Amino acid sequence: MNPSLNHKVLSEVIAPQEGALRLAKQAALVIAGILFLAIAAKIKVPMFPVPMTMGTFAVLSMGAAYGARLGLVTILGYMIIGALGFDVFAGSSAEHFGLSYMQGSTGGYLVGYVLAVLALGTLARAGWDRSPLKMAGAMLLGNALIYVPGLIWLGTLYGWNEPILQWGLTPFLLGDILKLALAAAILPMIWKLVGRARG
Repeated sequence: MNPSLNHKVLSEVIAPQEGALRLAKQAALVIAGILFLAIAAKIKVPMFPVPMTMGTFAVLSMGAAYGARLGLVTILGYMIIGALGFDVFAGSSAEHFGLSYMQGSTGGYLVGYVLAVLALGTLARAGWDRSPLKMAGAMLLGNALIYVPGLIWLGTLYGWNEPILQWGLTPFLLGDILKLALAAAILPMIWKLVGRARG
């Protein structure tokens, strides 16, 4: 393994560390992660010009805490549950859910969620989640990986002559800055607490 990618992620410092109990722990973390993503997607904080949802915060922080592998299993589990018609996405509802919702304007962002989880998990493995500055950089990259396929999908779906950036980027930037700052503070703080508990 690349020596720069040999740091433990937060989920790995939780006992147990091996055997059947480790697998049970991972299964529990996947279930907890899916619930976390579903609940966070429905949280809306009043803000100008649009309410701030906590979905991207949950996706990025879960990716960093779980690592790329466990994070990928969790985000794919979340997507499968959403595809089956459960109301787990930010804009889904009893009338608009499942694959029809995923193929709509949000589809590209959901693809970006998967890419962002892999990126945050890899950067956490490199130790970026232990430094507020590096965690902020990781969050910036994660946000970019969410927005790029999201905007490409919007342009493909509605046409590039439409105000794609005004629809899918600029209204959300202020909220993303706040979520970035929150994650950049929380993850390194948790690592400090873990270090003190193990010390």
